[in-house]
Amino acid sequence: MNKLLIALALGGLLAFGCVAKTQTAPQSVIHVVTVAWKAGTTPAQIQAALDGAKDLPSKYKGIVRVWAKSIKVQGGKANAIAMEFADEAALKAYTDSDAQKEWYKVYLPIRGESTTFDITN
Repeated sequence: MNKLLIALALGGLLAFGCVAKTQTAPQSVIHVVTVAWKAGTTPAQIQAALDGAKDLPSKYKGIVRVWAKSIKVQGGKANAIAMEFADEAALKAYTDSDAQKEWYKVYLPIRGESTTFDITN
């Protein structure tokens, strides 16, 4: 009887582990932008663009989080911005949204070159 209970308990734990593992893969989309600013861009303009990015979750419900404090950036870029979207539909709907258009008023005039990566599971 003890062996049967142990076998059932182990089977349950294994099954739970498989379910838990599949639930840890998020469906969100990470949108990473690396940026090189235009020549002559001031630190205040850069900070305004980064602050605008950090404020996006309050202006667009599909953005869950934003990271804009670069610690290390490679490839000739000056900054990186990462945005977490709830899912692919939220990322797609963000294009041409009022929130994006408002942020672009500050960001686009000083953006020299950027590279974008969209990552999900």
